[in-house]
Amino acid sequence: MQNLRDLTIQDMEALMREAGQPAYRAAQIFKWAQSGVGSFDQMTDVPKNLRAYLAERYTVTPPVQLRRQIAKDGTRKYLWGLSDGNCIETVLMQYKHGYSICVSTQAGCRMGCVFCASTKGGLVRNLTPGEILDQVLYTGLDAGVRISNIVLMGTGEPLDNMENVLKFLELVNHEKGLGIGERHISLSTSGLVDRIYDLEKRDLQITLSISLHAPNNALRGQIMPVNRRWPVEELLAACRSYTASTHRRISYEYALIRGFNDTPECARELASLLKGQLAHVNLIRLNEIEESPLKPSTPEDTRRFCDILNQNGVTATVRRRLGFDIDASCGQLRRKFEQNRA
Repeated sequence: MQNLRDLTIQDMEALMREAGQPAYRAAQIFKWAQSGVGSFDQMTDVPKNLRAYLAERYTVTPPVQLRRQIAKDGTRKYLWGLSDGNCIETVLMQYKHGYSICVSTQAGCRMGCVFCASTKGGLVRNLTPGEILDQVLYTGLDAGVRISNIVLMGTGEPLDNMENVLKFLELVNHEKGLGIGERHISLSTSGLVDRIYDLEKRDLQITLSISLHAPNNALRGQIMPVNRRWPVEELLAACRSYTASTHRRISYEYALIRGFNDTPECARELASLLKGQLAHVNLIRLNEIEESPLKPSTPEDTRRFCDILNQNGVTATVRRRLGFDIDASCGQLRRKFEQNRA
């Protein structure tokens, strides 16, 4: 059965008309669904006959918490079991400004980036809007915190599941639900150029993050198969168009790989590529995965790379590494669980 939390307020209104119920029930049930109830019986101010009607058609069953790891820095990593037996990962991080959550948008991933554990088993399926929402809702409830920021950067390519992701944004933004504003949400893409143009037309206030990871096609094509379809020039053209239309700064994610893309020459080439754009470079020391020989840059090379970008007019910072002792990068916990289950 379908997850009741897949339904927007408009979907709920249509459902109430179909059920012959007064219109105000839609907001009432929507609020209950986003409060984290695990059964329809908990909706105490909803008539029993309506609860029975909903129970015949929908589920509000929470995902199953298969694993929870807590790092020394307080970062939490969850492995959630879905109703069909698949599992997904979610990471909760604490910052000075509050709690941020990194959610998955797919079970598996088809992008094939060589440095990422999420893609090793390929794409299994897209997550529904409610399954993405469940990660925010039940992680917050388990940790006993209010989540203020969302990053769509977990397992999966968000723009490969674009319609469900857009519906999730509508759900999580609604005032009768979690009420997390678009300006507190970041969406990361490996560079699906056609979808970036589609996203531009929506005129959302989210932050768009581009997983760039190399300053040219020769390097990027070795680690990101998507570059063979949409090379750097086409990707950057789409980004310039997006910025001109939305007036929103783009964040460029750049994982520093020792001896591969972390040289001074790469830094200068990247600076030349992005100079003059409304852009910020988020440098990340590569998270190692067991299946890959790639190693993270040294702290010294990381600082040097960052300094070169800033000295050449491109704003850059090094992301603080959180959850390092619990394999908090995408896909690793899910992959280990799947291997053990097999």
